[in-house]
Amino acid sequence: MTQETRLYLRRSVLYVPASNDKALAKLASLACDAVVIDLEDAVAPTEKIAAREKLGTIFKNRPAGIREMIIRINAVSSEWGADDLLAAAACEPDGILLPKIDTPRDVLEAGDVLDDNDAPDSLRLWAMIETPKSLLNIGAIAELGRDAASRLSCLVAGTNDLIAATGVLATPDRRYLMPWLMQMLLAARAGGLDIVDGVSNDFRDLEAFAAECTQAAAMGFDGKTLIHPAQIEPANKAFSPSEAARKEAEKIIAAFSLPENAGKGAIGLDGRMVELLHRAQAERLLAKTSMIG
Repeated sequence: MTQETRLYLRRSVLYVPASNDKALAKLASLACDAVVIDLEDAVAPTEKIAAREKLGTIFKNRPAGIREMIIRINAVSSEWGADDLLAAAACEPDGILLPKIDTPRDVLEAGDVLDDNDAPDSLRLWAMIETPKSLLNIGAIAELGRDAASRLSCLVAGTNDLIAATGVLATPDRRYLMPWLMQMLLAARAGGLDIVDGVSNDFRDLEAFAAECTQAAAMGFDGKTLIHPAQIEPANKAFSPSEAARKEAEKIIAAFSLPENAGKGAIGLDGRMVELLHRAQAERLLAKTSMIG
């Protein structure tokens, strides 16, 4: 059983600490596609229980303009994780982001808890790929995306944790991270999953951030995780189809719609061969453009 094909806009995915009332108050004015209400890295250990207890109020006052609201819990193996998962499920968010996963079993066990507590099928799981072990198991983890019962919908590159765990040098061009990022991307596509890139830590350097977004979009990522509202606009721009791409997609669909091309698997267009797979890509691009509005 495979998951129903559905398009999401996940160009800009902003982390907001559940403990930060000032940041939460600004959500309604933000143009990000998704918000991750964070109980993990952005919340101090002494504030974690209080942050969890605020989830109900946060979701009761959910801003109408944000397409998806996700909750990142603490690792289920931590002292807070099990209670976080139950509290998050009770809020019925669009998704729950699982950090520090190592194997497919980590995702499946979280899904079992949701099933046992009658969570709606619409509540999806996101998984952070941020440990060396998760990278070694990335194929098996991503394959869960082919089974709707797993609830897995999206992978998130946890680049900061991977850098810390491996000691790899963090360079502006991310040359040493690139093989791992492409491995994640390939696995996500094999599993029919979306995947968003890791954060850029210097939120003041928007030029460097925009370059990182452009790089990730060229690699095939669906979007990027953010730590500051200033990063929303460049992320949305980088991961939105260009006007040239939109016009090319319209041209491909129009060509296949011509009577003389009915039933053909490949046609000639402007001196090159265009196949049905290109039409499918064009249709997806235009669907996302329509969602952006």
